[in-house]
Amino acid sequence: MSSLTQTLATPVATEPEPSARRRVPVSGRVWWRHALAIVALLWSLFPIVFILSAALNPSGTLSTSSLLPTKIGMDNFDALFNDQNRPFLEWFKNSMVISTVGALLAVFIGASAAYAFSRMRFVGRRPGMLLLLLLQMFPALLTFVAMYITFAAIGDVIPMFGLNTSLGLILAYSGGAMGANVWLLKGYFDTVPRELDEAAKVDGASHARIFFTMTLRLVLPILITVFMLTFIGLFNEFLLASIFLRDVDSQTLGVGLNAMLKADRNRYFGQFCAGALLVSIPVVLLYLGFQKQLVGGLTQGSVK
Repeated sequence: MSSLTQTLATPVATEPEPSARRRVPVSGRVWWRHALAIVALLWSLFPIVFILSAALNPSGTLSTSSLLPTKIGMDNFDALFNDQNRPFLEWFKNSMVISTVGALLAVFIGASAAYAFSRMRFVGRRPGMLLLLLLQMFPALLTFVAMYITFAAIGDVIPMFGLNTSLGLILAYSGGAMGANVWLLKGYFDTVPRELDEAAKVDGASHARIFFTMTLRLVLPILITVFMLTFIGLFNEFLLASIFLRDVDSQTLGVGLNAMLKADRNRYFGQFCAGALLVSIPVVLLYLGFQKQLVGGLTQGSVK
């Protein structure tokens, strides 16, 4: 009995409260993540720093370029703007016009198709969506020969839409406006309540009026997102533009700067880097101006 009483009287060791446990500092657990992020940032900045150094290098050649410039000057920019055989400003204008008009057409075509697939019920609706997804599996290179022959024949009848014209290239770009854009747009269109369409129909509104006056305003973030992605894709496109545009004055930035390197890589490398820096300005401004709409359009449209 006494042993039992002594056992009961002995205090039982209890585990310390969670708050009393020794905690590892947060900085001690994630320091390697910060180090990895810094290494990735430095690695991504390396080509940008090299291009900036080459653009500011007065020598303007590939053999004299280094990671950090020994001398700084604007000679490459002056030579880029004053070269009569390589009209950089004309290339810049052509790229902006083709990319802007092509992106607007892609948004309109994609939004019209996405609205039809989202709001209307018709025979072949689901197979049509699957067909658009299937077509994305084939590389665009397979169509270049057929497009070249087609637009060469169109140019014989309607010269303004043939080869070596900006309108012909825009028309070719518009042919690939559907596909992934329709799926992205449809996912966002599905988030808009159908009750709004039904209420508008009760008031006598047609599908066209609902689409242009009401639906497009509600899906503005995804429209901006698709415009940005399409604009950047067309602004950087090279293969099809190099096939269509042969005259120097009608070329885009990608085709013109590439021809500059082909002429003499070592001699024109400084001008090429100066042009590359100027080319990045519209894309950077576009991202900075519409980054909120870009994030909202990509995230909200992926819910459905």
